[in-house]
Amino acid sequence: MNKQPIGPFDLWQETMTALTRGGLLLCTAGADGKSNPMTIGWMTGGVIWGKPILEVLVRPSRYSFSRLEQNAEFTVNVMPREFVEAIQICGSASGRTTDKLAETRMTATPAQEVKVSLIEEAVISYECRVVHTNEVVPQRLEQGIVTTFYPHGDFHRVYFGEVLAACADADAKARLAGWLS
Repeated sequence: MNKQPIGPFDLWQETMTALTRGGLLLCTAGADGKSNPMTIGWMTGGVIWGKPILEVLVRPSRYSFSRLEQNAEFTVNVMPREFVEAIQICGSASGRTTDKLAETRMTATPAQEVKVSLIEEAVISYECRVVHTNEVVPQRLEQGIVTTFYPHGDFHRVYFGEVLAACADADAKARLAGWLS
């Protein structure tokens, strides 16, 4: 599908709804340039330092973590509802041992501003360059969050990505209607 440039937050409500209903795909690429999609269920965005920023959280145990450390760029891809199984596979299989793009029959396509690929089948895509990272500090978290989300440690690193470009299918709202209802 032919993607059109959009503003970083033009389809934000649709992006957040897809995030809470099924997850989004974060793509990373290490020094080898090979794309690795990972399902994310946590993300936020806004304007920080006068820049449009997406904040994504990645655990150090994840393959995507090492790839983000090698190449401080990522893409976020909003998939249509028919890719719910692919989203689940990308959230359970590791890129260390599985070519998730091949397994899910999704297609990597070049981004405009970053070296990390977009997913061709995505309805909305964001291209980001990391401008800052923070560690989740257990001593500063509410105890219930630690107990619920970090019973084995493995606290996330938060990546602040400046949105350098965003694009969407012309019919993005219609294609995402299944997530929105």
